[in-house]
Amino acid sequence: MTEFFDGVDSIRYAGPGSDDPLSFRWYDADRVVLGRTMAEQLRFATCYWHSFNWNGFDIFGDGTLDRPWLAPGADPMAAADAKMDAAFEFFTKLGVPFWCFHDFDIAPEGATFAESSANLERMVERAAELQAQTGVELLWGTAKLFGNPRYMAGAATNPDPEVFAYAAGQVARCMDATHRLGGHNYVLWGGREGYETLLNTHIGRELDQLGRFLAMVVEHKHAIGFTGTILIEPKPFEPTKHQYDYDVAAVWAFLQKYDLADEIKVNIEVNHATLAGHDFAHEIAVAVEAGIFGSIDANAGDDRLGWDVDRFPVSVEQMTLGMLEILRGGGFTTGGLNFDAKLRRQSIARDDLFHAHIGGMDTMARALLAAASIIEAGELDAIRDARYAGWDTPFGRDLLDGKVSLAALHERAATAGEPVGVSGRQELLENLVARHIERAR
Repeated sequence: MTEFFDGVDSIRYAGPGSDDPLSFRWYDADRVVLGRTMAEQLRFATCYWHSFNWNGFDIFGDGTLDRPWLAPGADPMAAADAKMDAAFEFFTKLGVPFWCFHDFDIAPEGATFAESSANLERMVERAAELQAQTGVELLWGTAKLFGNPRYMAGAATNPDPEVFAYAAGQVARCMDATHRLGGHNYVLWGGREGYETLLNTHIGRELDQLGRFLAMVVEHKHAIGFTGTILIEPKPFEPTKHQYDYDVAAVWAFLQKYDLADEIKVNIEVNHATLAGHDFAHEIAVAVEAGIFGSIDANAGDDRLGWDVDRFPVSVEQMTLGMLEILRGGGFTTGGLNFDAKLRRQSIARDDLFHAHIGGMDTMARALLAAASIIEAGELDAIRDARYAGWDTPFGRDLLDGKVSLAALHERAATAGEPVGVSGRQELLENLVARHIERAR
């Protein structure tokens, strides 16, 4: 197999003092943090779409990246082989344990459903061979239910039942492929499951359709013996004006309504949380409290841009707060940190893909160390617990246990003194986090 990244050897851990840009300064895969190795805590994955199935185009300009398998006129299946060879070369040299894909990332869409199925089947065989050779595993697969014109009005929420049926068939096919490749999860991103205008939209119908679609996905999971986790990826808008999976709270309410909360969890993307007006850590905390936390798409937005820019994460502070919530929730089980992130269009050297991932992995590794340090010190949690100490008194417990009436509380308020209140200590806690980030080694 000809090397595509022939100027790069395997990326190794060299420590914080390293000046080698093609080395890890913080990510030491075998280092034990809170009882698990960094590799086990972070479970890094590289996404196939941005890294290998995108040539750098945007709505204002043509592609800029060196991706010969995407050249016009190339034989589709030969190009798919070349792309997969380059991808697994990259995975192994970088040292990520996992990868992720959409069905049409790895295999070209054919003129018919049968042709698409045959293309996917062959590329799944090739992926299985490369996984066996390299030891790289599949974190998750997903079906691309948003690119083809048939999905212009959504897939599961489409007004045409024939489109619904076609999308269901495509998901079944991709779930089978994910199962065959030993995928740890299966993701559903409702790229166009929303609406542009209420003038032509019946929200109730569309939500019922989506509920039935997801129930069928769960039924198929059990029918084929897939033991991975089904995940939904929330996003508030773009490409539609309003998407039904707006944020974690909206997904949680939806899952409860359609009796799916025990079967489906969430895959949280950092940039999507930003677009919904939330902090990354907020979305994780809500998911953990709801019992639906699954996996993470690790990237970053731009505060001055109102769309999904998919930058690689560089803010240790932002990621520390996210990792703190992940660790508080017990860490990953089947999920992981997938870099759903892309190069900037001017980063056209082949090794730029390594620099981007190295930076992202080091950012997350240092965030892990800082978050672990905060948890081990216990000071932050002690201050937080003390803020709620009143609820652990007999009076506080009686309130939550329903032993006190509203009328009784009216009488208490009339005779008791003015509540003093408890300091939130926000500035102290922000300084505490900063110290742990600074000292993390």
